Amino acid sequence: MRSSRRRLLLGCVLVAALLALSGCAQISYLAQAAVGQSQLLLGARPLAQVIADPATSPETRRQLTLAQDVRRYASERLELPDNQTFATFTELGRPYLVWNVFTAPPLSAELRTYCFPIAGCVPYRGYFSLAAAEDEAARLRAEGDDVSVGGVSAYSTLGRLPDPIPSSLLRGGDASLIRTIIHELAHQVVYVPGDTSFNESFAVSVETAGALRYAQDRGLPAPDGSVAQDRAKAINALLLGTRSRLAEVYASALPDAEKFRRKTELLGEARRGYAVLKADWNGYAGYDSWFADAPNGLNNALLGSVAAYADHVPQFLALLERKNGDFRVFYEAVKTCAALKEGERIGCLEHS
Repeated sequence: MRSSRRRLLLGCVLVAALLALSGCAQISYLAQAAVGQSQLLLGARPLAQVIADPATSPETRRQLTLAQDVRRYASERLELPDNQTFATFTELGRPYLVWNVFTAPPLSAELRTYCFPIAGCVPYRGYFSLAAAEDEAARLRAEGDDVSVGGVSAYSTLGRLPDPIPSSLLRGGDASLIRTIIHELAHQVVYVPGDTSFNESFAVSVETAGALRYAQDRGLPAPDGSVAQDRAKAINALLLGTRSRLAEVYASALPDAEKFRRKTELLGEARRGYAVLKADWNGYAGYDSWFADAPNGLNNALLGSVAAYADHVPQFLALLERKNGDFRVFYEAVKTCAALKEGERIGCLEHS
């Protein structure tokens, strides 16, 4: 066990060393990332051990048994990698694994990006402490940016490290557990450094189709009920539509003062649109925080973070359908498109 832990710690140190090549200005951020990653791995226990432990609660035992089955199914039926990802469990003692900080200029629909040697450029920074994330968010707001902070239940190191199942992943229920395992494994199949929208839309499409197939094959209810799906689609349509209209304003020749006025107007329209949806949903308040008139509520950063995960999902799902639901053939087609220049990738999906 000690030698295994030393190897894991060495792996984290090597990752931190590689990331440090990004520049000395990021040393503080990279240090907390290395420490957080080390603690995550050093606290991991094999799933079989946790499941067999009398101290494990019945509900945790049930969820981890489900996770084992999903992990096995993903490799056998969805053509996803069979490795040490999600073969262990780490109790975090906090609600989220990390908190991502998204930021965007006040008159731009595009997120700012941060570049690292392994992951490429991504539109966020992840913090293992909520306080650290909020401190960074406050600093960025003071500089004038729009900022959004969101908790993340799990992430993938793209197969480079044996990622455990964090306890935060169990908080969202079975549907979230199933979808997230498939989503994070999908990143190991196709990942284009620097193209977050392509990467996340691909992983969301695999999780959507894969979770549905898992439920059908196991005789389970659909991973997301039709009501939840309809709500998510309506929210995405509202937010993406708002972002598109804002992008037109920001790209126009209007004076900045007029752009700010139009921004306030369009965000207000989005909030009123949400109020109508909420009334139709009998007061369902699951998206209230997204539309709050608060520093962490509806703004360019939040809109950009939603777009990063939803922009191209229809194109990926349509491609999978054209490949008759054959994941192996689908992955090969996506890899071909991924090898192209950024501006050509989505068009490739539509014609493959």
